[in-house]
Amino acid sequence: MAFEQTISAGATPIPDYDAIIIGAGMSGLYQLYRLREQGFRVRVFEAGTDVGGTWYWNRYPGARFDSESYSYGYSFSKELLEEWEWSEHFAGQPETLRYLNYVADKFDLRQDIQFRSRVTAAAYEEDTRSWTITLEDGSRFDARFLITAIGPLSTPTLPRIEGREDFKGASFHTARWPKEPVDFAGKRVAVIGTGATGVQTIQTIAGSVGHLTVFQRTPNWCAPLHNGKIDAETQRKIKTGYPEIFARCQETFACFLHTPDPRGAFEVSDEEREAFYEKLYGERGFGIWQGNFRDILIDRRANATISDFVARKIRQRVKNSAVAEKLIPKNHGFGTRRLPLETFYYEVYNQDNVELVDINETPIERITPEGIRTSERDYEFDIIIYATGFDAITGSFDKIDFRGVGGARLKDKWRQGPETYLGIMVHEFPNMLMLMGPHTALGNIPRSIEYSVDWVTGLLLFAMKEGLTRLEATPEGVKAWTDHVKALGEGLLSNEVNSWMTGINSNVEGKQRRIVARYSGSAPAYRARCDAVAAKGYDELRLG
Repeated sequence: MAFEQTISAGATPIPDYDAIIIGAGMSGLYQLYRLREQGFRVRVFEAGTDVGGTWYWNRYPGARFDSESYSYGYSFSKELLEEWEWSEHFAGQPETLRYLNYVADKFDLRQDIQFRSRVTAAAYEEDTRSWTITLEDGSRFDARFLITAIGPLSTPTLPRIEGREDFKGASFHTARWPKEPVDFAGKRVAVIGTGATGVQTIQTIAGSVGHLTVFQRTPNWCAPLHNGKIDAETQRKIKTGYPEIFARCQETFACFLHTPDPRGAFEVSDEEREAFYEKLYGERGFGIWQGNFRDILIDRRANATISDFVARKIRQRVKNSAVAEKLIPKNHGFGTRRLPLETFYYEVYNQDNVELVDINETPIERITPEGIRTSERDYEFDIIIYATGFDAITGSFDKIDFRGVGGARLKDKWRQGPETYLGIMVHEFPNMLMLMGPHTALGNIPRSIEYSVDWVTGLLLFAMKEGLTRLEATPEGVKAWTDHVKALGEGLLSNEVNSWMTGINSNVEGKQRRIVARYSGSAPAYRARCDAVAAKGYDELRLG
């Protein structure tokens, strides 16, 4: 039975849909599946031409995730787990997009998704207790509940450099890469940016370009991915081991297969510490970041030990000592910014056709018709790649004109930083529910997605059962959760560093001040808090 059919006669008018979901990435697809399973009338609006979200838009060379594939996919369907086989320990973008298409086909999800439909505005209507959303083409739809599945890293930013439109060659942002292959053979290529996407792009194209020039502002600490193909025996173990794999993800701090070592960096001898770092450096994935000593992200002396270790590795791998020093971060410690995982990234700088330009020493002055001009010289290029990241966490919300009670603008409400209830709801924005919103547990994203979707589904089923048409966070609940998130961030070295994780983006007006933009507690603690709210009948919410 549809949600609105359970509401008694004489209640508020019935809108077009029970729920509208913005976005058909991993969050939106699973939320659609769960609500449709429960009989809700649901519609998804997606700006792209197909499903996939992050994996639809980010087609740049070398794009892949750094959670182990078998810990990344959906866990909700035993049949899906049995059918799908990941080919690599860390799957690349093409394979991940194939996977999400497979999911959409298997569960016939596209019938309820409207593609090429960018949402530009969403307004809460108090008299009807519903949301009206407006698409780019001017069409409008309304729903009792609005669910945002727009992602924390989905709004790309270009650098504020004069002359971008003047360049006569090809140029791409990594998150808006063309669907057709780009031919790099013999081309003079520039990459601006050395974050995670920059690292993946650089290491992938360096072998095929004519000449590659990397423009770096802030070097990042990187560690080896150690990817590889999954053989038949390992595939069998994965298939039979899925219950243990997902149970492990439920237990760990950030839903990865790795979790912090209970020891402190100085609770072992120097020799033991060095051996432990060597072990982690030689293993797959995020172990060196997520499975390291418990104090490396909160204690400067402990962090210095792992930073010194990785710096020595960089010096060993890069032959030119001056270049090696430029690649070693000096303004932040290891792991205090998002850690890129790499495959022979540092060795790229040993190639004769690769040049590293430190734009702190020789700033970029403008893009010219022929290439890039720095304070030192003019460079000529055939292709410019902007690996300049995203307006993270709140950027995807800023792109849509969200209006709550009395026309309150979400962008205004969050001007000094996001304020949320459980990272899911906002005061004065009734019936709006955020998947992977600010102040929610991130980590291994699909594991967090499934929990968030299930919690939201549980809340809407409760509303159906109780005949509720208005669900709102209280100002007290928002303040308590926001204060809790801020308190959790105290003492973290990462919150003393400018990065997307602290809300900094030099390319976005008004985002030059650090904020606490993310929940930094453990995923089990987050789930326990949310579970407690549900167990008490959601009595912390304003229900009507």
